[in-house]
Amino acid sequence: MPQLEHLPPGTSAEDIAALLSEQGACIIDGAIDAGGIDVLKREIMPYVEATGMGMDDFTGRQTSRTGALVARSEKCRELVMDNRIIATCDAFLKPFCDTYQLHLTQLIRICGGQGEQPLHRDRLAWGGFLPRELEPQLNTIWAVTDFTAENGATRVVPGSNNWDSERRAEDHEICQAEMAAGSVLVYSGSVIHSGGHNRTEEPRMGLNITYCLGWLRQEENQYLSCPPEIAKDFAPNLRELLGYSMGSYALGYFTPPLPPGEGPEITPPDWLFGEKAKGWGENLYETVSARAAKGGV
Repeated sequence: MPQLEHLPPGTSAEDIAALLSEQGACIIDGAIDAGGIDVLKREIMPYVEATGMGMDDFTGRQTSRTGALVARSEKCRELVMDNRIIATCDAFLKPFCDTYQLHLTQLIRICGGQGEQPLHRDRLAWGGFLPRELEPQLNTIWAVTDFTAENGATRVVPGSNNWDSERRAEDHEICQAEMAAGSVLVYSGSVIHSGGHNRTEEPRMGLNITYCLGWLRQEENQYLSCPPEIAKDFAPNLRELLGYSMGSYALGYFTPPLPPGEGPEITPPDWLFGEKAKGWGENLYETVSARAAKGGV
């Protein structure tokens, strides 16, 4: 049976990206300490505990999925911007795009009795329309609890990121991403994987943070999960990763809905929050919001 490679926290982004290209997945051990896990739990568990279970076999009838975590959790925002993962995104995704973006934030809680999720590739979020040679995304699952064979550790098929789409995994080609809490599974959008069978009475929890090419649509609509009135208080690099930036030279501009002559016609999204917007005497977000409240836009 194959095994995933376990790496120390200081492994270079280039080495991680090379493993992702070859094997499709790897594990960074001890990526965050127990104190960081405790902070994350304090921030997100009220939302997790209020989340209902899935309504079909794929999402999991004994599995809950809690999103909008950038808006809800400071610790999640920190993990989204983890230097090791961002550097790996640079190495792994930049060959296919000018910029990449946050694709999804989701706390996946697999409860006792949940069976195995069907094996799949996450790139199928865009259907089968992307060439196999193009890698659309980089994914992480941060272990909030220990991941074991008994409690539903993620199933992975190493090397399947390089298979033809028609090939199906056999049992002897599947391994599980067993890891201690605080470790992180890093995997490509093309590798075959799934949630495992939780045979215990305790939930297995993982924080799924994923990134995709800047010219693709995000799975989680970050503009709605984390709207401007929340994003305006974030650091500029986090806002850019959410998608409040240009995806390339002419991808992603907007026209502020202001009266004639009071704003530009073609505006980069980051102008919504930045110094460039203050030529109108105030922050552009505040200008548009005030006009909308008065029925003026």
